[in-house]
Amino acid sequence: MNNLFRLSRIIMLALVAIMMIGGAGCKSKKKAGDVSDAEAEKARMEQEAKLRAEEEERRRAEEERLAREKARAEAEAPAQKLEMYFEAIANANSITSANQSIDEALTMFASPQTPVLIVISESGGQKDYDRPTTIKEYLNYLKDQKKNINTIGDLQVDSRGKITEIELVKQK
Repeated sequence: MNNLFRLSRIIMLALVAIMMIGGAGCKSKKKAGDVSDAEAEKARMEQEAKLRAEEEERRRAEEERLAREKARAEAEAPAQKLEMYFEAIANANSITSANQSIDEALTMFASPQTPVLIVISESGGQKDYDRPTTIKEYLNYLKDQKKNINTIGDLQVDSRGKITEIELVKQK
């Protein structure tokens, strides 16, 4: 009986030891789970921050693209309007009509003495210009010749939006 009592005591101590070891294992598993959850949360937050940064970069790039398009459109608008005036002057049915178009076109310029440079050739980035003239003289030339053989290459505009210099390219 004594042996049986001792044996049951040993079994009981073994069970208590196993339960203690098992309980300690559960706590470490829980701690490991807590660490894993914190790491997962940190990784999720980093991923969200990265996505926000990428979205911000895309938004900035789109704004820059729209600004470039707007600037190009604003730069092209005076050139297109001026091309229409050149055609109207060259193709006018009467001198009065041509003079009216000239007066309207001159409102786009800072002065009737605005320089007009005509590129007659270009080679290796070097431009050769015809004799410089003024916009008023050039518009009268269009009226007299009744043909527009030059296209607008470049416009310089002041802060008021008035053209201060024009570069034309001679078409062959």
